[in-house]
Amino acid sequence: MSARRKIQAVATAAAVLLGLAAAAPAATAAPTADAVTNAAVPANDWLRTDGNKIVDEAGNQVWLTGANWFGFNATERVFHGLWSANIENITRQMAQRGINIVRVPISTQLLLEWKAGQAIRPNVNTYVNPELEGMNNLQVFDYWLQLCEKYGLKVMLDVHSAEADNSGHTYPVWWKGTVTSELFYQGWEWVTARYRTNDTIVAMDIKNEPHGTPNDPQRAKWDSSTDQDNFKYACETAGKRILAINPNLLILCEGIEVYPRPGATWNSPNTNPDRSPNYFYNWWGGNLRGVAEHPVDLGAHQDQLVYSPHDYGPLVFEQPWFAGDFDKESLTNDVWRPNWFYIHEQNIAPLLVGEWGGRLGQDARQDRWMAALRDLMIDNGIHHTFWCLNPNSGDTGGLLLDDWTSWDETKYNQMLKPALWQHNGKFVGLDHQVRLGGAGATTGISLAERYADGTDPVDTTAPTAPGQPTATEVTATAATLNWAAATDNVGVTSYEVLRTTSGSGGASVVTVSGTSYRATNLTASTSYTFTVRARDAAGNISAASPPLTLTTPADNGGGGDQGCAATYRVTNSWQGGYQAEVTVRNSGTAAIGGWTVSWTAPAGTTISSLWNGRLTTSGTSVTVRNEPYNGQLAASASTTFGLTGNGSGVPTGLNCVAS
Repeated sequence: MSARRKIQAVATAAAVLLGLAAAAPAATAAPTADAVTNAAVPANDWLRTDGNKIVDEAGNQVWLTGANWFGFNATERVFHGLWSANIENITRQMAQRGINIVRVPISTQLLLEWKAGQAIRPNVNTYVNPELEGMNNLQVFDYWLQLCEKYGLKVMLDVHSAEADNSGHTYPVWWKGTVTSELFYQGWEWVTARYRTNDTIVAMDIKNEPHGTPNDPQRAKWDSSTDQDNFKYACETAGKRILAINPNLLILCEGIEVYPRPGATWNSPNTNPDRSPNYFYNWWGGNLRGVAEHPVDLGAHQDQLVYSPHDYGPLVFEQPWFAGDFDKESLTNDVWRPNWFYIHEQNIAPLLVGEWGGRLGQDARQDRWMAALRDLMIDNGIHHTFWCLNPNSGDTGGLLLDDWTSWDETKYNQMLKPALWQHNGKFVGLDHQVRLGGAGATTGISLAERYADGTDPVDTTAPTAPGQPTATEVTATAATLNWAAATDNVGVTSYEVLRTTSGSGGASVVTVSGTSYRATNLTASTSYTFTVRARDAAGNISAASPPLTLTTPADNGGGGDQGCAATYRVTNSWQGGYQAEVTVRNSGTAAIGGWTVSWTAPAGTTISSLWNGRLTTSGTSVTVRNEPYNGQLAASASTTFGLTGNGSGVPTGLNCVAS
């Protein structure tokens, strides 16, 4: 994957910035509280987790919906945009427009400079920002925290890079040069201790986008070792050291870039010429597959853990899943669920998508992706911070236009505003005393006001457990499951079917809307155990049903009905390589539960990657079987899988067999 350039060159802008004078003003007093008196209102605004939810100290469910504002992580070491716009105006506008938390990228180098008393005077336009006259960058940050308190905003700190560098996020790991892993931890400890009583800062995102592939000199992995490059261990260690100082902070652990496929290890080569690649790929920070086998352990403070993937659209990088048709369902099944959405569905921990967003109206696929992710987060109450406020983000643009004053109203209204926490037409803040937008705000309310009258309470009642599944139409490779419906105080919206295999500790999860499911891609003469859980609209998950254990019969060699047809099409080619798409269509009159496509590859060609199917090769013989999510096809329905390869030529003997 190529590096993502988040920040456009700002060297020319630096030349026009104005300097600061010498003395810092005294700290301003905290704003007057503007809350409804309620005995149940917590005295502090600290947050914790409860299953896949985030709640306040009284157990009220909250929704963190915010945006990113970068600059403190970069060479300027201060918010970008202060060369053009006023710091209070920007902060007030964010709050009035419903942003209730701001993710602030910083660097370990900056924290260590502050720790050593080496804060610098940044280049800020003091004509536009007279209140910042004479301040160093730490004083600017402290002043901004006071503004956040004034306007009911909460803050999340994010170590974006080891060094203070506009492109520092492209370095794959959390140490670099003189910034060691130990100094990385010490930087976090220092900033936690400095603000340990300030509940304006409620969350710490341990490291932005750890990434790298097996070909890279440095890369982040995820396992249960204590190796320096194991990000699971690094996030765990930093989290515990932070929580030893302030046990009330949310700890966010992002994903990585690649994760070994079954049968591969972290020592496997990047590709395997005999079968599919050895690693699952995703966005930088977006691969949280390792949580299933190696969850982060924060000990006594496990209820402060939040997992935080990042996700972007095709204008940032042409991922394989954007090559053909896609929608919310296919993205959920192909990308989001296997990489991170399962964490929410299985009630493991809350999710906060730390970065999403991009340019709007320039690519229909980009707009479709962004709307799909927005709707997934709305439907499931997933927390998020939009990337970003800054218009100088090179591959995404910003919520603000280039003047740093005007808002991109189309992007805000179409993409972000619908995904902001709202109640009775007002934006909801995370501060119990101060309305989002400040005293007298007309667009926002405080958390105390949200829960003051007890109306429209958050649903915290889980459905009852579904009935024990029964199995019919059991074959060597498939079985139909049925179960009695669960009940709920509001209503059941879906069911999760969990499948475990004899001798395996893992579970396969699929979500369905009804009370039946056709399980496909089973193996002959194998024991399987199925359970079912119910979910409601609030995300509450029931206890598992009583289990059903069945053993598939032996495969007697039947090839299945010839009920499908396959079409192979080269969609792109270049010197030495190509990309192709295969359409699989149910050519029969009845539904099929699975399919297998095979062909003979031209001599000298190899398949380097394949998606939406399971690949096996033997010499020039290629076989692709369906994934669990795309095997069932109604009569005349179709699905596609794609691949990239080396060499050229047209395959022969294309064949499709239904099962």
